[in-house]
Amino acid sequence: MNYVMSDIHGMYDKYMKMLELIGFSDDDDLFVIGDVVDRGEHPAEILLDMMRRPNVFPIIGNHELMALSVLDVMFSGEKGEASVPVEAMLGDWLMNGGAFTLESIARLSEAQRLDVIDYLSEFVNYETLDIGEKSFILVHSGFEHFRPDRSLSDYRVEELVWYRTNPAVRYFEDENIFVVSGHTPTLTMSGKTEIIHGNGNILIDCGACFPEGRLACLCLDTMEEFYV
Repeated sequence: MNYVMSDIHGMYDKYMKMLELIGFSDDDDLFVIGDVVDRGEHPAEILLDMMRRPNVFPIIGNHELMALSVLDVMFSGEKGEASVPVEAMLGDWLMNGGAFTLESIARLSEAQRLDVIDYLSEFVNYETLDIGEKSFILVHSGFEHFRPDRSLSDYRVEELVWYRTNPAVRYFEDENIFVVSGHTPTLTMSGKTEIIHGNGNILIDCGACFPEGRLACLCLDTMEEFYV
């Protein structure tokens, strides 16, 4: 089976309970569409678990993008030129829950830290998946400056991790194309911590890191929804 989840945000216990709930096995594939890190206390533990599983496929979110801008300098020793001073990037990241990730990664051994940072740098911008007659585009937030004739590979990462998908808008005319995204908690749109379906959009961030929120997971083969 093919599963997708999003915005785990350091909630290791919910992540592990979800894997147990869906009966995740070596025969399944799991796509994690961004924001594994920040806001929750154990993002490094989640990343270490994901790294050990060859059938888990990570997609970058805005929180990974923010984290990498700082971690590369702090722990990898990369001193490449940046358009924004690292102090400013650090401030923005910490304001968005980065302190939890920084503390979690700092607890690791030096070798583990470097492995985790390398793993984060390998997150892809999006994934596409065909199941039967349905085609799924898996992306963290959606498509800023969207055009139906624009190739997915033409989008910059910033256009894929900050935009907020509008479930009232159909982005692709083909009714067999579905965009699966996270980023925007469904509670802010529907008032419910449930996956939203609409006009070819599937929004699965159900606010796992918030007291009233839940971690959601969707089986793309059966469209069955799971919540922890």
